[in-house]
Amino acid sequence: MSSPRSSDTKPPCLPRNGLVKIPTQPNGLGSASITKGTPAVKNRLCQPSSVPAILSPALAHRSDLPIPSLASPLSLATLAGVSSPPGASLVGLTTSEGAEQPLPEQLPSSPSERQLAVDEKILNRLFWYFSACEKCVLAQVCKAWRRVLYQPKFWVGLTPVLHTKELYNVLPGGEKEFVSLQGFAVRGFDGFCLVGVSDLDICEFIDNYPLSKKGVKSMSLKRSTITDAGLEVMLEQMQGVVRLELSGCNDFTEAGLWSSLNARITALSVSDCINVADDAIAAISQLLPNLTELNLQAYHVTDTALAYFTAKQGYTTHTLRLNSCWEITNHGVVNMVHSLPNLSILSLSGCSKVTDDGVELVAENLRKLRSLDLSWCPRITDMALEYIACDLHKLEELVLDRCVRITDTGLSYLSTMSSLRSLYLRWCCQVQDFGLKHLLSMGSLRLLSLAGCPLLTTTGLSGLVQLQELEELELTNCPGATPELFKYFSQHLPCCMVIE
Repeated sequence: MSSPRSSDTKPPCLPRNGLVKIPTQPNGLGSASITKGTPAVKNRLCQPSSVPAILSPALAHRSDLPIPSLASPLSLATLAGVSSPPGASLVGLTTSEGAEQPLPEQLPSSPSERQLAVDEKILNRLFWYFSACEKCVLAQVCKAWRRVLYQPKFWVGLTPVLHTKELYNVLPGGEKEFVSLQGFAVRGFDGFCLVGVSDLDICEFIDNYPLSKKGVKSMSLKRSTITDAGLEVMLEQMQGVVRLELSGCNDFTEAGLWSSLNARITALSVSDCINVADDAIAAISQLLPNLTELNLQAYHVTDTALAYFTAKQGYTTHTLRLNSCWEITNHGVVNMVHSLPNLSILSLSGCSKVTDDGVELVAENLRKLRSLDLSWCPRITDMALEYIACDLHKLEELVLDRCVRITDTGLSYLSTMSSLRSLYLRWCCQVQDFGLKHLLSMGSLRLLSLAGCPLLTTTGLSGLVQLQELEELELTNCPGATPELFKYFSQHLPCCMVIE
């Protein structure tokens, strides 16, 4: 990667999927990724860091003293009082191959100013204003900065993502050695995502990560070849795991779940695992009495499975996401609402056989719902929205992406919902300008997505300036969204982030 050449270069930002790449560490940690955030905040995370004026008055007025910014790696070394030798560079911000690197500017020789640059009280406040990607680079400036940044408080809520090839170092003789994970342990990571790993890789991870036995609370395995035996060993050895995700793992079976699942698990996500069907749900319902959250993407789960949940789970489970469970029908919805009456978050995204009658059952029986996702349910019509508006008075988020039968009439029903804060109408191809007028009375709306709605015009969209409390507006692939309209929004909705 070539080094930044201009002072207005933006700092590295998080990609749209929320992943942050950790530069390779000199102590053999290997490269990894850290994931954080939700799609709703991905654009905010990409904004340049805002650094407060917490430097002393003596330094605050020094025009020759650089402000901490990842736009220039040399300024970081200068502020820290570190003189880099010729040819040296910060990992992740190297110059083009063969390019000569200039020596950093030297700070004035005042000891007080040098001490200020490594003062832990100042650094502890300053580093809160940088993203995870930036912190990974800042930790390589000097030992003092690393010591401060490696405090667990700076990494709470972040999950390292390790691929198989990043778990091993190749020795001169061609043999492989498992990398040191001590740097992750120092930062106190209590959750990991392992990609493409085998049973042996998981055993090596358990043996080499100091916190694996008790300190790891969350484990995610993606596109991995873990078998029943590996799953059983992992959950037996890692006694602290309470959140488990299995995605794209096709080598374990339902029998493996029966032998592995432990009652301590409170959140389980299973997606794109071909061996998961009704018997897997039976295992989950009987072995996880304290389950609070279940995320399931399984193409072979039927209505019968939704009747397996016990009375205990009916009390504890508040989140259920059934994504692309194509075999689920309204009969399954009947079983679900009676088994899990205390749900506050429900997703039926991609459950294409669910109709308005199923939504009516949800609205009448799950009055505690705060979030409902009906995206990619092509049989949903305006009638379903009437049921929602009449009965779900606590609903704060409603997702209707690709509900192609929704019209302006349905939006008129939603306009009566005073608690609704987030409304997603992506690719609702029948929504027109007249429907938007119904939304203008919804003062509670904070997020509105109209991406891909082909019938909306510039005139209709311009009326959205009446929603003065709006914080995020998505108009991607919306033909009526013109440059002039975005300029108009910037003037009349200055506090709203408009996504083009």
